Amino acid sequence: MSFALLFSGQGHQHPAMLPWLADDAVMQAMRAHLGVEDWRLALADAAWAQRNDNAQILLTGLSLAAWGQIAPLVAQPAAIAGYSVGELAAFSAAGVMDTTTALALAQQRAAAMDECARGAPGGLLAVSGLPVDKLQALLEQAGLAIAIRNGIDSVVVGGPVAALAPAQTLAALAGAHCTPLRVSVASHTPWMQGAADRFSSTLASVSLRPPAATLYSNAADRIRDAASAAHALAAQIATTVRWDECLENIMARQVGCVLEIGPGQALARMWNQRYPGIPARACDDFRSAAAIAAWLNSHDDR
Repeated sequence: MSFALLFSGQGHQHPAMLPWLADDAVMQAMRAHLGVEDWRLALADAAWAQRNDNAQILLTGLSLAAWGQIAPLVAQPAAIAGYSVGELAAFSAAGVMDTTTALALAQQRAAAMDECARGAPGGLLAVSGLPVDKLQALLEQAGLAIAIRNGIDSVVVGGPVAALAPAQTLAALAGAHCTPLRVSVASHTPWMQGAADRFSSTLASVSLRPPAATLYSNAADRIRDAASAAHALAAQIATTVRWDECLENIMARQVGCVLEIGPGQALARMWNQRYPGIPARACDDFRSAAAIAAWLNSHDDR
Protein backbone atom coordinates (compact mmCIF):
# COMPACT_ATOMS: atom_id res chain seq x y z
CA MET A 1 0.00 0.00 0.00
CA SER A 2 0.96 3.66 -0.37
CA PHE A 3 -0.45 7.11 0.28
CA ALA A 4 -2.04 10.00 -1.62
CA LEU A 5 -1.72 13.74 -1.11
CA LEU A 6 -4.63 16.20 -1.26
CA PHE A 7 -3.74 19.91 -1.26
CA SER A 8 -6.32 22.20 0.36
CA GLY A 9 -8.14 25.10 -1.24
CA GLN A 10 -8.85 28.42 0.41
CA GLY A 11 -11.50 29.20 2.99
CA HIS A 12 -10.22 27.32 6.04
CA GLN A 13 -7.03 29.28 6.74
CA HIS A 14 -6.54 30.40 10.35
CA PRO A 15 -3.70 31.97 12.37
CA ALA A 16 -2.93 28.81 14.40
CA MET A 17 -2.78 26.41 11.46
CA LEU A 18 0.23 24.16 10.87
CA PRO A 19 1.99 25.13 14.13
CA TRP A 20 4.91 22.79 13.42
CA LEU A 21 6.07 24.52 10.23
CA ALA A 22 9.71 25.61 10.26
CA ASP A 23 10.58 28.99 8.76
CA ASP A 24 12.44 27.72 5.70
CA ALA A 25 13.29 29.30 2.34
CA VAL A 26 9.81 28.64 0.94
CA MET A 27 8.19 30.39 3.89
CA GLN A 28 10.55 33.34 3.48
CA ALA A 29 9.72 33.60 -0.22
CA MET A 30 6.01 33.42 0.60
CA ARG A 31 6.33 36.28 3.09
CA ALA A 32 8.19 38.34 0.51
CA HIS A 33 5.35 37.84 -2.00
CA LEU A 34 2.82 38.81 0.66
CA GLY A 35 4.86 41.75 1.94
CA VAL A 36 4.48 40.73 5.60
CA GLU A 37 6.92 39.69 8.31
CA ASP A 38 4.48 37.67 10.41
CA TRP A 39 1.88 35.82 8.34
CA ARG A 40 0.07 34.52 11.44
CA LEU A 41 -0.41 38.06 12.73
CA ALA A 42 -1.55 39.19 9.30
CA LEU A 43 -4.00 36.30 9.08
CA ALA A 44 -5.63 37.39 12.34
CA ASP A 45 -6.94 40.43 10.43
CA ALA A 46 -10.15 39.15 8.82
CA ALA A 47 -10.05 41.71 6.03
CA TRP A 48 -6.48 40.74 5.10
CA ALA A 49 -7.25 37.03 5.33
CA GLN A 50 -10.25 37.22 3.01
CA ARG A 51 -8.41 38.98 0.21
CA ASN A 52 -8.16 36.60 -2.72
CA ASP A 53 -4.56 37.49 -3.56
CA ASN A 54 -3.36 37.03 0.02
CA ALA A 55 -5.18 33.71 0.40
CA GLN A 56 -3.87 32.19 -2.83
CA ILE A 57 -0.24 33.11 -2.18
CA LEU A 58 -0.47 32.08 1.48
CA LEU A 59 -2.00 28.67 0.80
CA THR A 60 0.40 27.87 -2.00
CA GLY A 61 3.42 28.82 0.09
CA LEU A 62 2.32 27.08 3.28
CA SER A 63 1.36 23.88 1.46
CA LEU A 64 4.65 23.71 -0.42
CA ALA A 65 6.64 24.41 2.74
CA ALA A 66 4.70 21.73 4.61
CA TRP A 67 5.24 19.08 1.95
CA GLY A 68 8.88 20.10 1.57
CA GLN A 69 9.43 19.40 5.27
CA ILE A 70 7.57 16.06 5.19
CA ALA A 71 8.83 14.70 1.86
CA PRO A 72 12.38 13.75 2.96
CA LEU A 73 10.87 11.48 5.65
CA VAL A 74 8.54 9.42 3.44
CA ALA A 75 8.33 7.58 0.12
CA GLN A 76 6.95 9.17 -3.05
CA PRO A 77 3.13 9.48 -2.98
CA ALA A 78 1.11 7.18 -5.19
CA ALA A 79 -1.23 9.97 -6.29
CA ILE A 80 -1.57 13.74 -5.91
CA ALA A 81 -4.46 16.17 -6.40
CA GLY A 82 -5.21 19.73 -5.36
CA TYR A 83 -8.53 21.39 -4.59
CA SER A 84 -9.04 24.68 -6.48
CA VAL A 85 -5.95 26.86 -5.86
CA GLY A 86 -4.45 23.81 -4.16
CA GLU A 87 -3.66 22.59 -7.68
CA LEU A 88 -0.65 24.91 -7.85
CA ALA A 89 0.95 23.25 -4.82
CA ALA A 90 -0.13 19.81 -6.06
CA PHE A 91 1.42 20.32 -9.49
CA SER A 92 4.62 21.58 -7.88
CA ALA A 93 4.73 18.61 -5.48
CA ALA A 94 4.39 16.34 -8.52
CA GLY A 95 7.39 17.99 -10.18
CA VAL A 96 5.60 20.06 -12.84
CA MET A 97 7.20 23.27 -11.53
CA ASP A 98 9.49 24.38 -8.72
CA THR A 99 8.33 26.24 -5.64
CA THR A 100 9.56 29.61 -6.89
CA THR A 101 7.46 29.26 -10.04
CA ALA A 102 4.41 28.05 -8.10
CA LEU A 103 4.49 31.08 -5.79
CA ALA A 104 4.85 33.47 -8.72
CA LEU A 105 1.96 31.77 -10.50
CA ALA A 106 -0.21 32.00 -7.37
CA GLN A 107 0.27 35.75 -7.39
CA GLN A 108 -0.45 36.01 -11.13
CA ARG A 109 -3.47 33.70 -10.90
CA ALA A 110 -4.99 35.81 -8.12
CA ALA A 111 -4.32 39.04 -10.02
CA ALA A 112 -6.05 37.67 -13.12
CA MET A 113 -9.06 36.56 -11.10
CA ASP A 114 -9.30 39.83 -9.15
CA GLU A 115 -9.15 41.87 -12.35
CA CYS A 116 -11.92 39.75 -13.86
CA ALA A 117 -14.02 40.05 -10.69
CA ARG A 118 -13.80 43.85 -10.76
CA GLY A 119 -15.86 43.75 -13.94
CA ALA A 120 -18.13 40.96 -12.69
CA PRO A 121 -18.19 40.78 -8.85
CA GLY A 122 -19.14 37.33 -7.65
CA GLY A 123 -18.95 34.71 -4.94
CA LEU A 124 -19.65 31.10 -4.00
CA LEU A 125 -22.22 29.14 -1.98
CA ALA A 126 -21.84 25.60 -0.65
CA VAL A 127 -25.09 23.71 -1.22
CA SER A 128 -25.90 20.23 0.06
CA GLY A 129 -29.00 18.07 0.28
CA LEU A 130 -30.58 18.84 -3.09
CA PRO A 131 -31.35 16.11 -5.65
CA VAL A 132 -30.12 16.76 -9.18
CA ASP A 133 -33.45 18.01 -10.54
CA LYS A 134 -33.93 20.56 -7.75
CA LEU A 135 -30.32 21.70 -8.02
CA GLN A 136 -30.71 22.28 -11.74
CA ALA A 137 -33.90 24.25 -11.10
CA LEU A 138 -32.06 26.37 -8.53
CA LEU A 139 -29.22 27.12 -10.94
CA GLU A 140 -31.63 28.15 -13.70
CA GLN A 141 -33.83 30.26 -11.45
CA ALA A 142 -30.96 32.03 -9.66
CA GLY A 143 -28.67 32.37 -12.67
CA LEU A 144 -25.71 30.51 -11.14
CA ALA A 145 -23.37 27.70 -12.22
CA ILE A 146 -21.78 24.72 -10.49
CA ALA A 147 -18.27 25.70 -9.42
CA ILE A 148 -17.25 22.52 -7.57
CA ARG A 149 -18.70 19.01 -7.49
CA ASN A 150 -17.82 17.39 -4.18
CA GLY A 151 -20.37 14.56 -4.27
CA ILE A 152 -23.79 13.46 -5.43
CA ASP A 153 -25.65 16.01 -3.32
CA SER A 154 -22.81 18.31 -2.28
CA VAL A 155 -21.72 21.11 -4.59
CA VAL A 156 -20.45 24.67 -4.58
CA VAL A 157 -22.31 27.07 -6.84
CA GLY A 158 -21.16 30.48 -7.97
CA GLY A 159 -22.04 33.55 -9.92
CA PRO A 160 -22.75 37.28 -9.61
CA VAL A 161 -22.99 38.80 -6.15
CA ALA A 162 -26.55 39.97 -6.78
CA ALA A 163 -27.68 36.38 -7.36
CA LEU A 164 -26.17 34.84 -4.22
CA ALA A 165 -28.62 35.97 -1.53
CA PRO A 166 -31.71 35.05 -3.57
CA ALA A 167 -30.11 31.68 -4.36
CA GLN A 168 -29.52 31.05 -0.68
CA THR A 169 -33.19 31.75 0.05
CA LEU A 170 -34.33 29.49 -2.79
CA ALA A 171 -32.02 26.70 -1.64
CA ALA A 172 -33.32 26.88 1.92
CA LEU A 173 -36.91 26.75 0.68
CA ALA A 174 -36.04 23.65 -1.34
CA GLY A 175 -34.71 21.96 1.81
CA ALA A 176 -30.99 22.41 1.19
CA HIS A 177 -28.24 23.41 3.57
CA CYS A 178 -26.52 26.48 2.13
CA THR A 179 -23.39 28.30 3.35
CA PRO A 180 -21.71 31.37 1.79
CA LEU A 181 -17.97 30.82 1.35
CA ARG A 182 -15.30 33.33 2.36
CA VAL A 183 -14.25 34.19 -1.19
CA SER A 184 -14.84 37.29 -3.28
CA VAL A 185 -14.79 35.82 -6.79
CA ALA A 186 -16.98 33.37 -8.68
CA SER A 187 -14.14 30.88 -9.09
CA HIS A 188 -14.57 27.93 -11.48
CA THR A 189 -17.58 29.44 -13.27
CA PRO A 190 -17.97 31.03 -16.74
CA TRP A 191 -17.76 34.49 -15.14
CA MET A 192 -14.01 33.83 -14.72
CA GLN A 193 -13.31 33.07 -18.39
CA GLY A 194 -11.36 36.29 -18.82
CA ALA A 195 -9.09 35.27 -15.93
CA ALA A 196 -8.62 31.79 -17.40
CA ASP A 197 -7.58 33.30 -20.75
CA ARG A 198 -5.14 35.68 -19.08
CA PHE A 199 -3.62 32.91 -16.96
CA SER A 200 -3.30 30.71 -20.03
CA SER A 201 -1.21 33.45 -21.64
CA THR A 202 0.93 33.63 -18.51
CA LEU A 203 1.50 29.88 -18.52
CA ALA A 204 2.54 29.95 -22.17
CA SER A 205 5.77 31.68 -21.13
CA VAL A 206 6.48 29.31 -18.21
CA SER A 207 8.63 26.21 -18.60
CA LEU A 208 6.69 23.29 -17.13
CA ARG A 209 7.73 19.63 -16.85
CA PRO A 210 5.83 16.34 -17.09
CA PRO A 211 4.76 15.17 -13.62
CA ALA A 212 7.11 12.79 -11.83
CA ALA A 213 4.20 11.33 -9.83
CA THR A 214 0.62 10.34 -10.67
CA LEU A 215 -1.21 13.67 -10.80
CA TYR A 216 -4.94 14.34 -11.20
CA SER A 217 -6.49 17.62 -12.29
CA ASN A 218 -9.75 19.33 -11.38
CA ALA A 219 -10.48 19.91 -15.06
CA ALA A 220 -8.64 17.29 -17.11
CA ASP A 221 -8.33 13.98 -15.25
CA ARG A 222 -4.76 12.61 -15.17
CA ILE A 223 -1.94 14.94 -16.18
CA ARG A 224 0.76 13.22 -18.22
CA ASP A 225 2.74 16.03 -19.88
CA ALA A 226 3.59 19.71 -19.62
CA ALA A 227 1.07 20.82 -22.25
CA SER A 228 -1.87 19.18 -20.48
CA ALA A 229 -0.65 20.64 -17.18
CA ALA A 230 -0.72 24.19 -18.56
CA HIS A 231 -4.15 23.66 -20.12
CA ALA A 232 -5.61 22.22 -16.92
CA LEU A 233 -4.27 24.96 -14.64
CA ALA A 234 -5.87 27.65 -16.77
CA ALA A 235 -9.09 25.82 -17.60
CA GLN A 236 -10.06 25.10 -13.99
CA ILE A 237 -10.35 28.82 -13.23
CA ALA A 238 -13.52 29.03 -15.34
CA THR A 239 -14.83 25.46 -15.37
CA THR A 240 -16.30 23.15 -12.76
CA VAL A 241 -13.86 21.52 -10.33
CA ARG A 242 -14.66 17.81 -10.62
CA TRP A 243 -13.43 16.93 -7.16
CA ASP A 244 -15.65 13.87 -6.95
CA GLU A 245 -13.82 12.45 -9.97
CA CYS A 246 -10.43 13.31 -8.48
CA LEU A 247 -11.32 11.27 -5.40
CA GLU A 248 -12.54 8.36 -7.52
CA ASN A 249 -9.29 8.38 -9.49
CA ILE A 250 -7.23 8.33 -6.32
CA MET A 251 -9.33 5.55 -4.83
CA ALA A 252 -8.62 3.49 -7.94
CA ARG A 253 -4.90 3.68 -7.11
CA GLN A 254 -5.62 1.49 -4.04
CA VAL A 255 -3.79 3.75 -1.61
CA GLY A 256 -3.47 2.79 2.05
CA CYS A 257 -4.09 6.29 3.45
CA VAL A 258 -4.56 9.91 2.44
CA LEU A 259 -2.94 13.08 3.78
CA GLU A 260 -4.44 16.55 3.40
CA ILE A 261 -1.81 19.27 3.21
CA GLY A 262 -3.02 22.75 4.08
CA PRO A 263 -5.33 24.39 6.62
CA GLY A 264 -8.22 22.60 8.31
CA GLN A 265 -9.54 19.09 7.73
CA ALA A 266 -12.22 19.63 5.06
CA LEU A 267 -10.71 17.35 2.41
CA ALA A 268 -9.79 14.65 4.92
CA ARG A 269 -13.37 14.64 6.26
CA MET A 270 -14.73 14.47 2.74
CA TRP A 271 -12.54 11.47 1.98
CA ASN A 272 -13.43 9.68 5.24
CA GLN A 273 -17.14 10.13 4.59
CA ARG A 274 -16.79 8.76 1.08
CA TYR A 275 -14.25 5.98 1.73
CA PRO A 276 -14.36 5.10 5.45
CA GLY A 277 -12.22 2.00 4.93
CA ILE A 278 -9.15 4.03 3.99
CA PRO A 279 -8.06 6.56 6.63
CA ALA A 280 -7.40 10.20 5.84
CA ARG A 281 -5.87 12.80 8.13
CA ALA A 282 -4.82 16.42 7.78
CA CYS A 283 -1.51 18.11 8.53
CA ASP A 284 -3.43 20.34 10.93
CA ASP A 285 -4.04 17.24 13.11
CA PHE A 286 -0.34 16.89 13.95
CA ARG A 287 2.33 18.71 15.94
CA SER A 288 5.42 17.82 13.91
CA ALA A 289 6.53 16.73 10.47
CA ALA A 290 8.02 13.63 12.10
CA ALA A 291 4.62 12.65 13.53
CA ILE A 292 3.02 13.04 10.09
CA ALA A 293 5.73 10.91 8.52
CA ALA A 294 5.33 8.24 11.20
CA TRP A 295 1.59 8.04 10.50
CA LEU A 296 2.14 7.78 6.74
CA ASN A 297 4.88 5.18 7.13
CA SER A 298 2.69 3.10 9.45
CA HIS A 299 0.29 2.59 6.51
CA ASP A 300 2.97 1.81 3.97
CA ASP A 301 3.78 -1.90 3.65
CA ARG A 302 5.59 -1.77 0.29
